[in-house]
Amino acid sequence: MADETSDPATGSQPSHGDGCALVVIDMINTYDHDDAELLIPSAGDVVPVLVELIGRARAASVPVIYANDNFGLWRSHHGELVDAALACPHADLVEPVRPDQDSLFVVKARHSIFYETPMSYLLSQLHVGRVVLCGQVTEQCVLYSALDAHIRHLRVTVPEDAVASIHPRLAEAALEMMRLNMGADILTAEQVDFTRAEPS
Repeated sequence: MADETSDPATGSQPSHGDGCALVVIDMINTYDHDDAELLIPSAGDVVPVLVELIGRARAASVPVIYANDNFGLWRSHHGELVDAALACPHADLVEPVRPDQDSLFVVKARHSIFYETPMSYLLSQLHVGRVVLCGQVTEQCVLYSALDAHIRHLRVTVPEDAVASIHPRLAEAALEMMRLNMGADILTAEQVDFTRAEPS
């Protein structure tokens, strides 16, 4: 039986520090999937919040990590994924939050940012002990990523105005689950303090 403090993905002891990282989930998006029409208005609401949040993270020299679906395009690198999203009708939701040259990028194929990705290793190399999760979808990828972060002994912060949803009722329940079951700090984006490892 594995020690309860070990990394569930590798069995090794986690090596987290006091640093923070902002993880932007699935905002490089073509919006041509099921339920996209329900998601688009919510995404439009969070994009300006994300622009400000990403800008503050960059100004504080906090790593900004984009964790994004690969649209099933297994031969594509992250630049091609960005180009594909920018070529779609809803590029206005992508352009303001696109990665800059200093951003890190992790391609994922399932809901969690950790599932079969190098995210755990990347965070340990960056000495990150707290992740600020933003993006979409609150009741899907954000929720599952928060759970996976929690079981890896990472502190989790979710700015509720910086996550988009398809079903508002489920999103509200997901935020409550993250708060109660995972000890996540549910804040507003304005309350996120990137200068401290612990949330404000």
